[in-house]
Amino acid sequence: MKTASTLLLGLTLGVQAWAGDPATPAALGEQLFFDPILSQDRTVSCASCHKPEHAFADNVALSPGIHGQLGTRNTPSAMNTAGRLAFFWDDRAASLEEQALGPIANPREMGLPLAEAVTRLNTDANFARWFGQVYHGPATEKNLARAIAAYERTLETANTPYDRYTAGDDAALTPAAARGRLLFIGRANCANCHSGEDFTADRPKSIGLYNGRELNDPGRGGVTKDPAHLGLFKTPSLRNVAVTAPYMHNGMFKSLREVVEYYNHPERVVQGSVNRDKALDTPLNLTDSEISDLIAFLESLTDDRFKVPAAGAPSA
Repeated sequence: MKTASTLLLGLTLGVQAWAGDPATPAALGEQLFFDPILSQDRTVSCASCHKPEHAFADNVALSPGIHGQLGTRNTPSAMNTAGRLAFFWDDRAASLEEQALGPIANPREMGLPLAEAVTRLNTDANFARWFGQVYHGPATEKNLARAIAAYERTLETANTPYDRYTAGDDAALTPAAARGRLLFIGRANCANCHSGEDFTADRPKSIGLYNGRELNDPGRGGVTKDPAHLGLFKTPSLRNVAVTAPYMHNGMFKSLREVVEYYNHPERVVQGSVNRDKALDTPLNLTDSEISDLIAFLESLTDDRFKVPAAGAPSA
């Protein structure tokens, strides 16, 4: 059964607050995650783009890295990744450890060569001491990756209205969310890709957001060089999806309603899609009220630590 972690200082406080030195790989990883020491100009941390208040995703289409450079893809959530098989939108990383090092070296993100990152950690009095205490030696690329990955594995959430519903509390879902759940697993066919406890089949899919013109990110095809993989992107977890807007690999949809309306009639939004999954060929023909019900269900996947208004309710 999925359980939520209690090691979430960054989420609950927004800043690091240590009573003493980090004593575990995950605690050291948390310190690294929130410290800008791993960026070339010491202005960007992992948490700069993976914002705790947005379920460790970002609230802009493309996140700025060092020198204000924009990334090329939307920042995905770093939560609920412990059970994932591959990482990044194009599934190019086979482990959380491999993923953890990618943004550090990426010249548009943190822009720090890994060898320089390790040297910087070993010449910093605090980090040199902490790595010695946790790993009984100096920082290395391997234990740097292991520490950040250990922290990311703690970022699991399982305290949602939906979780309480599946545990037997029939009143945990609103009537709208209960109707949306039936649509999700039935006529809307969402569960075809978003299945399991984290609502992802963990396979790359093409939902039609590649046409080789204005939408020209090859996705998985850029890794494999296989034309059949053009436009395939990671199927993300839907846990906490209500707080991670904007959506898709390029952040092109600003709201859950835009997302559902796209799936309702993809051809109205993107013409000439390449490799689009055949399951999307038949319009869903959801009514406006059914779209609202489906959104209400998606909002029921939000952990209690993220409070968002119900569908259609005004913001505080």
